[in-house]
Amino acid sequence: MSAERFATETDEEREAALDAASQAVRRGRLVVLPTDTVYGVGADAFDAEAVTRLLAAKGRGREMPPPVLVGTKGTLEALATRVPAYVAPLVAEFWPGALTLVCHQQPSLQWDLGETRGTVAVRMPDHDLARALLDRTGPLAVSSANLTGSDAAVDADAADTMLGAAVDVIIDGGTAPGGVASTIIDATGERPRLLRAGAIAVAEIDAVLADLGVTVDTSEPGAPGEPGAPDEPDEGAEPADA
Repeated sequence: MSAERFATETDEEREAALDAASQAVRRGRLVVLPTDTVYGVGADAFDAEAVTRLLAAKGRGREMPPPVLVGTKGTLEALATRVPAYVAPLVAEFWPGALTLVCHQQPSLQWDLGETRGTVAVRMPDHDLARALLDRTGPLAVSSANLTGSDAAVDADAADTMLGAAVDVIIDGGTAPGGVASTIIDATGERPRLLRAGAIAVAEIDAVLADLGVTVDTSEPGAPGEPGAPDEPDEGAEPADA
């Protein structure tokens, strides 16, 4: 069964696409959506079976849990706990945008994203269609719309080729404006640590944190299985997540 694909050039098309995608999410199905970095494949973050389908579609195991996309900055407070002071200026400067923050997750959350080690990787995308969908669905577990080991999809055609048989709805928002995966920062410690280099340079992050006397630790790459770390850390930096 192939996915139903929706154009978004007119207001009517956009509304039809968002309606179909949000309904699919509520049914526990997978959807492809454009973001400001690359195309993503998403599922209801609070539906464990849907998240399992997402991982299976990509060819990933539970040791590589997907990040969560949110539609508002304030949602981070509902998902994360013990958030260091340096996170606030990063959120203020780079959200919405191409910065993913790995935080300690709230212990009360009723979800199963995989082997998260008590953390959650969160991002607010700078893309109107993505945020409009998030407004309707709430937080989505979203990974890049590609098979593990393949290049991330930057348009709906590439996403359809790789994942069309596994998803119900594809929102075609044209070519992803960024084309580069998000930068991922581990924000679970006293000092931010780089897990994956991406669209936002470390120098930009350091500049924002200068007043706090904090810089990003770039000495150690993300470990295999760490939320947001590359799938194959010994074979290059696959853009594993949108």
